[in-house]
Amino acid sequence: MSAPRIVLAEAEPALVDELERELLAAIRSSQPQALNSSFTLSIRDESGVLIAGLAASTAYGWLLVKLLWVADSQRGRGLGRALMAEGEAEGLRRGCHGAWLDTSMPDAAGFYERMGYEAFGRLENREGDVVPAHRRWFMRKRLK
Repeated sequence: MSAPRIVLAEAEPALVDELERELLAAIRSSQPQALNSSFTLSIRDESGVLIAGLAASTAYGWLLVKLLWVADSQRGRGLGRALMAEGEAEGLRRGCHGAWLDTSMPDAAGFYERMGYEAFGRLENREGDVVPAHRRWFMRKRLK
C-alpha cells in the first residue's frame, strides 16, 4: 500500500463543511455532552439587503460567537448590540452558561467589553513579525 497523498488547496467550502461534519460526528459519538449546534441571526433592510448578522455555535455549555458584522452605514444604530443580546438569549435557550469569542479589532474588543465580556487571553505579534502590531483578544462572558 502506498503512502497517502496530501493535497494542498485553497479552502474549499464543501470540503471544510465535510471535514466539520466528520469531526462533529466523531466528537458526538465519544462526548455526547458536546451537543454542537449552529445558528445565524440576520437583519435586512426594506429592500432585502443584508445590513447585519451574527453566526454562532454551541458546545459544552458555551456559546461561540463566530462572527458579528454590521454594515458601515448602519453602525451606531444598536444593531450589533441587538444581535449580541439575541445571540446570548438563544445560547441560554440552548443550555449555555457562558459565551466566548475572539477579535483582532481594538474597537470591537471595546464594544464587547461594554457588552460585559472580559479578555481571558491575547495573542500578540512581536517586533519583526509579519504585521508586528497585530493582536487577537479572546473574550468571555458568563450568561447564567
